[in-house]
Amino acid sequence: MKKIFYVTLIVLTGLISACKKNPNVTPVDNSKTASKPSTLDLIRDSIYLYAKEDYLWFDQLPDSATFKPRSFTNADDLTALTAELDKLSQYAINPATNLPYEYYAPQPGSAKYSFIDDGTVSAELNGVKGDFGIDVQYYKYINDLRIEYVYPGSPAGLAGLTRGCRITAIQGVTSINYDGAGFGSGTNLKAVSNAIYNSGTITMTVTTLSGASKTVSLTTASYNVNPVLKDTVLTASDGHKIGYIVFNSFTSDAVADPVLNAAFSNFTSQNVSDLVVDLRYNGGGYVSTAEYLDNLIVPASKNGTLMYNTYYNSNLVQGKDPLLGKQWRKDPVSGQDYNYQFDYSVAGNAVNFKKAGSLNVNRVFFIVTGQTASASELTVNNLRPEMNVQIVGDTSYGKPVGFFNININKYEMFTPEFSTLNSANQGGYYAGFAPGSTTYPGFHDLDDLSKDFGDPTEGLLADILSFINVGTYAVPKPIIQSLNSSIQTFSLGQSRAISRDVHKNKFTGLVFNKKLKQKKVGTN
Repeated sequence: MKKIFYVTLIVLTGLISACKKNPNVTPVDNSKTASKPSTLDLIRDSIYLYAKEDYLWFDQLPDSATFKPRSFTNADDLTALTAELDKLSQYAINPATNLPYEYYAPQPGSAKYSFIDDGTVSAELNGVKGDFGIDVQYYKYINDLRIEYVYPGSPAGLAGLTRGCRITAIQGVTSINYDGAGFGSGTNLKAVSNAIYNSGTITMTVTTLSGASKTVSLTTASYNVNPVLKDTVLTASDGHKIGYIVFNSFTSDAVADPVLNAAFSNFTSQNVSDLVVDLRYNGGGYVSTAEYLDNLIVPASKNGTLMYNTYYNSNLVQGKDPLLGKQWRKDPVSGQDYNYQFDYSVAGNAVNFKKAGSLNVNRVFFIVTGQTASASELTVNNLRPEMNVQIVGDTSYGKPVGFFNININKYEMFTPEFSTLNSANQGGYYAGFAPGSTTYPGFHDLDDLSKDFGDPTEGLLADILSFINVGTYAVPKPIIQSLNSSIQTFSLGQSRAISRDVHKNKFTGLVFNKKLKQKKVGTN
């Protein structure tokens, strides 16, 4: 899998498939040999053909003779398929930057949005993960590696690890200083990444937030994800109540909605009048869950008004989708065979607000970082025209597009198939949300990994509490680089780049998981 769940908006239909036991996709290469095309040949052909049909920027892709889908080879099939999709992602150029829409600064030439999944992402979106249950990041100094968050019930959670723990040794090795771009060879960074994200077992020595040192040994395991890492109610200086919630993943509605309902019911019962939604590490997930969170937040007066519009490419809108169309030939209710054309029109996919719950707030603060992506950004963007939205933290990932899964043999292909605009026609945030700018009111500051979620003295939450209490955000805490220091610190720009470097394989997505509207256009 190329990207772990990080910043994406996904639409899972669950019915799209290709290249199964009896592949129905005609090979692209006109080979004159008598040999039968391999399964890998057909998968590579299918990736190209589906992209040429359904990719948001399909009209900027080359023809098959130029692209040569079967030229992407590797001993590992997933690596070969990822290389093919990476190459496809670099053709469409964003005129605003003269760079590919999918340009990804930490890994130029690789896809910022598209990826091939082996099933890991799909499992995670449905609330099941199989890892240690943590994410990490370097904090201010090259030798200060911290835990960003811990999922309760995960191996790390059961071992008593928390956000803010400082990792001082991994597998007994203390040489874990950051040595990525501009700082060294990257040997340490690669070892840390492999140990945290690609290993089955790990031993870590950490210093906890209380200052105690402890060594823990963890083994990866499957566990159920609770996407709400923290929810609490704080009190402003004038006595009014502030709701605070850390929402870490847009899992399926079945997983997310009950825990969101519980948190928002508590906010309502305590008469919360200001809301803080912490999305700083939320890379995205299901569209329907993003809509549900928006419906919990939006004022009741907006019920029934437009939330956002969705835009597909001209192939899909005009019904020129024979590959996808072949997957939809049987009526799911009657069982009769029909030729269906799904409704990809703007009018057919408009989403209106449906107020959920009874929380009544007119102002919401969103905490974001470079790891905030896709469905998280959709959630924020949908509410911008509807209420006072303040954005606090660092510039978000920038993913105003989403996708649905296309099943190809044992893999799932995710490429951008749609974009969205809110009710004020705002979207296209490929550069992310820049907090405190003219376009995105709020405050720019960096993540504070020295405190736990919900601690009123944690940097980003403290900024917001300052604004609520006295009307101004706190003065940003500068990080000044000292090249001559024996313990090097990071500048603001370096901190952002280092975060991207550490998390360059994290999933970001906006996944469409609602059934598309159908138009019956005829019978067989």
